[in-house]
Amino acid sequence: MEASADAGAAAAAAAAAARTLRWAGRAGHLGGFPRAAVFAAVGAFAKAYASLLNTTTVHNADVLLRLVSARPLGTPLLTVSNHMSTIGATYQWTCGTIGAGVDSDFSLQSMVDLGVVFFSLHMVDDPLMWGFKGFPTSDAMLGRWVLTAEDICFRNVVMSYVFRLGKCVPITRGGGIYQEHMNEALDVLVNGGWLHSFPEGKIAQDDQPIRRLKWGTPSLIVRAPITPIVLPIVHSGFEKVMPENLFFGRRPPVPLWGKKIDIIIGEPIEFDMASLKQEAAMVPHDPSSVRKGWPTITPGGLDEAAQRWLYQKMSDKIQSVMERLRKKLLNLKQH
Repeated sequence: MEASADAGAAAAAAAAAARTLRWAGRAGHLGGFPRAAVFAAVGAFAKAYASLLNTTTVHNADVLLRLVSARPLGTPLLTVSNHMSTIGATYQWTCGTIGAGVDSDFSLQSMVDLGVVFFSLHMVDDPLMWGFKGFPTSDAMLGRWVLTAEDICFRNVVMSYVFRLGKCVPITRGGGIYQEHMNEALDVLVNGGWLHSFPEGKIAQDDQPIRRLKWGTPSLIVRAPITPIVLPIVHSGFEKVMPENLFFGRRPPVPLWGKKIDIIIGEPIEFDMASLKQEAAMVPHDPSSVRKGWPTITPGGLDEAAQRWLYQKMSDKIQSVMERLRKKLLNLKQH
C-alpha cells in the first residue's frame, strides 16, 4: 500500500513537471541563452518603467543589493513583499479580442501569448520593483525565482516555456503547502538561491494594513536545511501604474506612466529555528482540529499540530514586520 502511494506521488510529480515544462527552467537549458534573452528583455522593460517613465524612490536599497550579490556562499535569500498589481486580466482581454477563432497549434493566439508574456511576466510588482537604478535587473544569474499562479502563468506550452525562462515557479491555488511545486521552490533555497514570495496570496490595492499571511512562506523557511535570510519589502504606487478598475471595470491595456513608486527594504528578519521548533514540539494536540495529512518534519519530528503552531507564529512575525514597514513608508511619503 505504501509502495503504491509512493508510486502515485512520483507519477503526480512527473506529470506536474511535464505539464509546466520544468526542464525549461534549468540554468543549462540551451546554454542559458533563452533565459538570458528573457531577462534582458524584461529587465529593459522594468528599467524603462521604473526609472524612466515613472519616478521610483527606494529606501535602504543597499541591503537588498548586498544580499543579492554578495551574501555568504550557499546561504539562501527569501524576499517577501506585498502584492499590489498584476496584468493577468489585461492578458485575458487582449487574447480574447485578438486571438478569437484561431485554431492552429501555434496560432495567432499563441503569438499574442508570447508577446504579452514578454511584456508583462504576469505581475507589475515583479518585475518593476527590481527595475530601480543600480539593481542588476537583467542579470539572469543573480535574478530571483518567484512564486507565480499556475492558472495564470502556465496556461499553455508557450506561456509555460517563457515563464520558466523567467525563473518562475508555478503554484497551484488550493494545492496546499506540501504540493509538488512547493518542493520545487524549496529546491531553490536548498541550492542557496534567491526566492521571492507574495505571502498575502492575493492583490490588495487599497491602503490597508498587511493582511493575514499564508503559511507557504514559513513552511519553506522551516524545511530549508540552511535557514534563509528573510528580507521584507513593502511598496506602494504600483496600484497606480496598473489600477484594477480604470476602463469600465478593467485594467488599462498597458501599465501607466508618470506615477510615483515608493519601495522600502527592511532589515533581515531573525528566526531562532531551534528554539521555535522546541517550543512547537510542546504544543498540546487539539483532537477537534481537522487534519490534512501533512508529513512529519524531520529532524525534530514535528507533527501537524506542531507545524500549524509554528507556521502561524512565524507568519505573525513576518506580517508584523511588514506592517511596521508599511507605516514607516507611509510616514516617509508624507515628509
